[in-house]
Amino acid sequence: MLNTQITNSTGTASSLLVIHGLYGSGRNWGVIAKRLSDRGPVAVVDMRNHGDSFWSDSHSYTDMAQDLAEVIAAQDAPMDVVGHSMGGKAAMVLALTRPELVNRLIVADIAPVTYTHSQTQYIDAMRAVDLSQVEKRSDASAQLAAHVADPTLQAFFTQSLDLKEKRWKLNLEALAKEMPKVLGFPDLSGTFDKPTLFLSGAQSDYVTPDHRPKIKSLFPKARFAKIPGAGHWLHAEKPREFELSLRAFLDRA
Repeated sequence: MLNTQITNSTGTASSLLVIHGLYGSGRNWGVIAKRLSDRGPVAVVDMRNHGDSFWSDSHSYTDMAQDLAEVIAAQDAPMDVVGHSMGGKAAMVLALTRPELVNRLIVADIAPVTYTHSQTQYIDAMRAVDLSQVEKRSDASAQLAAHVADPTLQAFFTQSLDLKEKRWKLNLEALAKEMPKVLGFPDLSGTFDKPTLFLSGAQSDYVTPDHRPKIKSLFPKARFAKIPGAGHWLHAEKPREFELSLRAFLDRA
């Protein structure tokens, strides 16, 4: 089963499952999970081939949705689900194939479509880091700077670095091989007719008006909202606004 951290709560709201994106981990969401735990329990997972979860040669959304179904089944109740980017696609497949496990769905800055941009340049950047010369995360960031200009992304990637073992907590080989599946979206015929929010960064182009017919065909109760001043990494760029958006949806939907 996926590595799962649960922040318990005295609140009475439904449990919330948080799913990170590509190259991320549950630790990226620790602060938001802790803040939202005043409502109810919050579970944060490491997806397969990420963080402290198991590695697999396969990284399809069908596989990831099954992993998430096992996490929810272990909690013995349906959960509210929020997923960002790759995690948002996995959450959508979960909701479409196992709707009885999902109360409400929040999809952060991704659509149920195939994207044409590649993410393998970041795998190449991480592979280029000489881990034998890394004693602290800033050492890795300095090396990443030769390939990744954005300091925010440098810091994000180094959160998946095991300094003691001098290894990445990412199955870079499998992720590179399975990248077409990560960029794609499976052809599913079901619908999820419960409350759904597509929350995007106003400066991001991952969810466009052209995507809305496809979204509505799968998620007929979908609502749309944007966070001003945020790009694709909306939860990291505007964490308080992201948190407030989740609260507004979950408390009213």
